[in-house]
Amino acid sequence: MKPHGPIPPGFAADDDAMLLIGGDRAEALVDAAGDTPLFVYDSAMLTARVAEWRAAMPDAVQLHYAMKANPYAPLLAFMARLVDGFDVASGGELKAAMDSGMAPAHISFAGPGKRDRELEAAIAAGATLNLESAGEADRALSIAARLGITPRLAVRVNPDFDLKGSGMKMGGGAKPFGVDAAEVPALARRLIASGADWRGFHIFAGSQALDAAAIADTQAQTVVLAGRLANEVGATPPLVNLGGGMGVPYFPADKAVDAAAVGTALAETLDGRDAVLADSSFAMELGRWLVAEAGVYLTRIVDRKTSHGETFLVTDGGLHHQLAASGNFGTVIRRNYPIALANRFGIEPTETATVVGCLCTPLDRLGDQVALPVAEVGDLVAIFQAGAYGASASPAAFLGQGSAREMLV
Repeated sequence: MKPHGPIPPGFAADDDAMLLIGGDRAEALVDAAGDTPLFVYDSAMLTARVAEWRAAMPDAVQLHYAMKANPYAPLLAFMARLVDGFDVASGGELKAAMDSGMAPAHISFAGPGKRDRELEAAIAAGATLNLESAGEADRALSIAARLGITPRLAVRVNPDFDLKGSGMKMGGGAKPFGVDAAEVPALARRLIASGADWRGFHIFAGSQALDAAAIADTQAQTVVLAGRLANEVGATPPLVNLGGGMGVPYFPADKAVDAAAVGTALAETLDGRDAVLADSSFAMELGRWLVAEAGVYLTRIVDRKTSHGETFLVTDGGLHHQLAASGNFGTVIRRNYPIALANRFGIEPTETATVVGCLCTPLDRLGDQVALPVAEVGDLVAIFQAGAYGASASPAAFLGQGSAREMLV
């Protein structure tokens, strides 16, 4: 038997041991959607998560949603009312962000490899471009001149440090992301001299960290770097985007990050910031921390079989919807996401079974030798922490299985 990750707090069952999501029975949600597999996102949990962040962080810090974590349109429209801005990483995300009702002035566009038509769309809309290179800056300025529009331009900085213990390191050393810190002042001065509306710095060192002290240390280094760069530029940056970093517990032994500790340390850091940043605004850019725990992936067991003494529960879902839960989204060693039987939620486990998907590949495992109540064909499996990097980060077209249904409740 192999353990699975911790089921997020806030989930319960009714008297029939059926998992409740947003107060509704999981089986009823499947009936309403028409079939499985189904992603369900709990709007009350989204609201509570944003409130938790605002209670923990200094009032002066803005909250931006990194919509790459989950771009489901109803969820975006809901989040647009809760957060201060959206961070996007493609022309498609830019359009989705504007369709959600978020004002373009509160949208920032990062990511290497922006095509000219994407730069033009952002400039024309009035969104902020987080420039990733001097070459991208040249193209943006040329497009803006052709359009006769003053572009809103920030510089994404590749810092000389990374976020210790992060699942993905976005800074430090050679990276495709951002402009090396040593080259930033000259580029920022050039943007200002061109007449562009210089919007400041975007400094993102890493993501998916659970250590509050490591996140706080990285934020402190980020604020110091922003102050040094601003002094070299000779101008106060209107906004310093501190990146994200706050992760969620997916695996056994993972513990939730202490948001209050991060907020307390950030308040102290900002109180001691360089004078050149006195009038700067600050933002944190979070994706999975805001939405992961609000999502549940429901998939139905279509077969139960035994092979060489091992029980397999075969579902109608799989890695084509939940690539990360299968262990194929950057995980070096496969470990089990939080998993349960939705229609026997809270019932003590009595057998060990491996939960697999419907694809013809041995990679398609949703739960490896996990302890569960005895499951039968027709039962519902629930995969938790499914609100981030699920449907949109998985190969839905693989083997022609098609996309999962999605629902905001």
